[in-house]
Amino acid sequence: MKLRNKWIMKVITYGFLLINLLVSTSPAYAWTYNVQWGDSLFKLSERYGTQVNELKNANKLSSDKILAGEEIWIPASNPMHNSQLSSTQYSDELYLLARLINGEAGGESFEGQVAVGAVIINRINSGKFPTTITGNVYQGMQFESVANGEIWRPLTTSSLKAAEAALSGWDPSGGALYFYNPAKIYSKYNWIWSRPIINRIGAHVFAL
Repeated sequence: MKLRNKWIMKVITYGFLLINLLVSTSPAYAWTYNVQWGDSLFKLSERYGTQVNELKNANKLSSDKILAGEEIWIPASNPMHNSQLSSTQYSDELYLLARLINGEAGGESFEGQVAVGAVIINRINSGKFPTTITGNVYQGMQFESVANGEIWRPLTTSSLKAAEAALSGWDPSGGALYFYNPAKIYSKYNWIWSRPIINRIGAHVFAL
């Protein structure tokens, strides 16, 4: 009986050691990504604020070659941000952008969510709008989710990652300064119809 108990204890001990080893050596992943035609590790590294070597290590790739249709891991990263912002200010702005994305595009694809976030970044960089995320989000109650309170619904991981991607420089909108859902614009005289359309992603139209 004693020998049996010792054997069981050894098995349990080795089991815990193995689990700890796996946990300590396994990288934390942000999400999976389906490779699209024209993608490369370099493009993905710039888009998500990571490094080519990190992408290769996370996916155990022996070369830089990736193929359309493949699913790869995108490692969690620390997105680039304006060095003039303190870490607290940056965190507040990041979460507010994520909340806007969540409220405006919570049901859209990840690309569509990033595109909505990119519109805010484009506005900041245009010189025609407020110079902060907060200023743009609350400017003139322009966004439906701000007006109806949807911006404060439970935040999703996808929206947070989309905000990080937008802040890192990915812009699926193509440089848009406006976005809207045509199905929710009921007046044919609405000013938004005059804006030149440059892209469509999911339910949203993106315009200049």
